[in-house]
Amino acid sequence: MTAYPRAELEEMVERWLQANRDAEQEGNWAKHLGPLYTDNAEYRWNIGPNEEFVASNRKEIEEWALGVQMEGFEAWRYPYHRILIDEKQGEVIGLWRQVSPALREDGSHYEVAGIGGSWFRYGGNYQWEWQRDFFDLGNVKALFFELAADGKLDPAVKRKIGKLAKGQLLPGHRRLRQPPSAWQKFKGFMAMVRIALFNR
Repeated sequence: MTAYPRAELEEMVERWLQANRDAEQEGNWAKHLGPLYTDNAEYRWNIGPNEEFVASNRKEIEEWALGVQMEGFEAWRYPYHRILIDEKQGEVIGLWRQVSPALREDGSHYEVAGIGGSWFRYGGNYQWEWQRDFFDLGNVKALFFELAADGKLDPAVKRKIGKLAKGQLLPGHRRLRQPPSAWQKFKGFMAMVRIALFNR
């Protein structure tokens, strides 16, 4: 890890935040965020115990992370509410929210509960060389269920969820291990029942 001038990292963050605002306004994430990654940048996030998303260069980031993954989320907002900069290690952490354009009956936006964020490593030349997102997957799923129940889940998101439910991986998704079989799930359920019955 390389130290960088604080002012340079602060300028990088300002460029990143402006690119995010431009992407939200236009609904085109690849166009505005893609140029802010090095050619060999890596971008990843976890999708539970059995799966990880990984894009290993700027082309994959633009096509998969900012393309396929953002289909159905073009009008969502991801406002940052806190930025932490470590110029000695050349790293940045940004905490953000995930806000849907859809409104509930009370006029409030559907929004993912909990905390979300991105951990970046700076690569010089006002580009990131590494990024890892983190968020509460349980809260994301809960919001998708709520949107679906209210008839407000975007069709593109429905299609992607349908593929995943059938065991089809989206571009960039990698299995960390095989998901548990029905028999393993049943054994786990029965173990939980035994714990509940004998620990009362």
